[in-house]
Amino acid sequence: MKNIQILLFSLFLSYNLSSAQETNSFPVQVTIENGTIEGNYDTHTGIQRYFGIPFAKPPIGELRWKAPQPLENWEGVKETKTFGPRPMQTLVFGDMNSRSNGVSEDCLYLNVWTPAKMDTKNLPVLVYFFGGGNVAGDASEPRYDGESMAKEGIVVVTTNYRLNIFGFLAHPELSAEASYKASGNYGLLDQNAALKWVNKNITAFGGDPKKVTIAGESAGSIGTSQQMASPLSKNLIAGAIGESGAGIHPTMAAVPLKEAEQIGLDFAKSIGHSTLSELRKLSTREVYELYNKSKRFGFPAVLDRYFLPNTLPEIFKNKEQAMVPLLLGWNSAEIPGLAFTQGPYTEENYINKVKEAYPKEYQKVLELYPHGSEKEIELSATALASDRFISYSTWKWFDLHRKNSNQPVYRYLYSKLRPPLVDKTLASGLAGGTIAKESDNPPAPKAVGAPHACEIEYCMGNLHLVKDYAWTADDFKVSKEMMTYFVNFIKTGNPNGEGLPNWEAAKSNDKNPAVMVIDTKSKLIEANNDARYEFLDKAYKNK
Repeated sequence: MKNIQILLFSLFLSYNLSSAQETNSFPVQVTIENGTIEGNYDTHTGIQRYFGIPFAKPPIGELRWKAPQPLENWEGVKETKTFGPRPMQTLVFGDMNSRSNGVSEDCLYLNVWTPAKMDTKNLPVLVYFFGGGNVAGDASEPRYDGESMAKEGIVVVTTNYRLNIFGFLAHPELSAEASYKASGNYGLLDQNAALKWVNKNITAFGGDPKKVTIAGESAGSIGTSQQMASPLSKNLIAGAIGESGAGIHPTMAAVPLKEAEQIGLDFAKSIGHSTLSELRKLSTREVYELYNKSKRFGFPAVLDRYFLPNTLPEIFKNKEQAMVPLLLGWNSAEIPGLAFTQGPYTEENYINKVKEAYPKEYQKVLELYPHGSEKEIELSATALASDRFISYSTWKWFDLHRKNSNQPVYRYLYSKLRPPLVDKTLASGLAGGTIAKESDNPPAPKAVGAPHACEIEYCMGNLHLVKDYAWTADDFKVSKEMMTYFVNFIKTGNPNGEGLPNWEAAKSNDKNPAVMVIDTKSKLIEANNDARYEFLDKAYKNK
C-alpha cells in the first residue's frame, strides 16, 4: 500500500511540475498552409508560443540527403507546444544548452513567438539561425528564445536545420539523382525552406512576409551571409544581421562541387559504404557512429550552381546579393591568443609563430599586430587569432556590401566583458556557455575582451534565461541597449532610436568607416585597425 501511495504521489508531482510551465496560458489555434496548429497564449506576457512546427517532410529514409520536401496537409489539430527534436549531433561543444526532447534525423521544425492580437497585421519578423559550426546547435536554446523580442512587437522564428554528415554530405551519386545536378548544402536548403514557410505562413501569426530580417551568430551568421547571397533566398528577406561570421575564406567558405563530391566519396569509401544505396540503408545510429568515429568536423558548404552559384565575394562584387540593409559585427576577443601562439606570450615565441604563418611578410604583420610587453603580445596574439578565425571574414562581408550596394551597412564591435561565473567549478566554453573545469588545468587567464558567442543573450534580451553568470546592472543595461538597436533595425532597417548613442551607417568610400563599440558606455568611433583586414584580404586573395 505504501509503495502505491508513493507512486501516486510521484505521478501527481510529475504532472504538476510539467503543467506548471503553462499555468498562465490557454490553448490557441492558428490555421496555416498545411493545417491547424495549437500553441499556448500566455496571459501574463501576452505572447503566443508555437513550438515544434514542421516546415518540411522528415528527411529520413529515401529523403536522407535530399533537398527538403514540401509537407503534406494534415487533418485535425496538430499540437505545437513542445520543441521538436534537435538535429543529429554529438556533444561537440559541451557548453550548449538545449530545451528540446531528443536528437533525431526528423528535425525540421521551427518555433514562433508572436505578440499579435486578433486584428494585428504586418508586424516585422525576425528569423534567427543558431550557431555551432554546422555540426551542432539547436533552435530551442534559451539564449535564442524569442519572447523578449516578441514583447517589442516582433514575430520571432527560430529554426532547426540539418548538420554535419546529415546536412552537408556531397557525393557524385547524390548529385546525379538531384534535379539540379548537385549535392550537399542540405542544411542551407533547410534554412531556405524555413524562409519559404515564413513567406507563406507568417501572416497567420500577424507578421508581414515583406518585413523579414534574417540573423544568426557564428555558423548562423555564416548561413545568413549565404542566404543573402543565394538566388533562392535573396527575394525572401528585407534585412540581415550577422554576428561574427561570413561564408568567406578562410571561415567555412564553400568549395567547388567536384571537390565536395570527392570529399564525400572518399569519406564513404573510408567507412566501407561507397555507394548511395549502401549509405541510405544505414540506420541513423550507424551513420552517427561511423561519422563520429572518423573524427571529422563536418563537411563544407558547396558551390553547387543552385543554392550558391558562385563565391560570396564574386556574388557581392557582381551586385547579385539581396539589396537590403545590413547590420553586422564581431566581438573584441573572439578567440584566445594562445590559439595562435600555442605557447607563452614571449617575444621570441610570438615572432617565431608570426614567421611560420607569414614567412615573406612577417615584418608587416608585426607592425599591424605589434609586440613589446607580454600584455601587448597577448592583445596582438588575441587580435590576430580572432581575425584569422572569424573577424576578417565578417569584415569582408561588411566591406563587400557597403561598396556594392546602395543599402545602409551598420558595423559594431562588441566589447562588454562578461561578469564572473556563479559556479566556480565551471569554465566558459567556445560556443558561449559553460563547461566543467578540468581540475588539473591552470586557471584561465583574465579575459582581455568579449569572447566568441558571448553577445547572443545580450542582443536577444535573454540574460534572465542564462543562469551561469553573475549578471550586474551594467550587463542588463548593455543588453537593453543592444537589443533595442536590433529591434529598431528589424522594424525600420535603421538601428537608431530615442535614448541611444547615434549609430551612423558606414559610407562606401570611407577609409575609416564608422564602428559602434557596444560596451557599458557605447560609442561610435572611426575604425582604427582596418589595415589589418586589408592586409589579410590581400593574403587571402579575396579581392
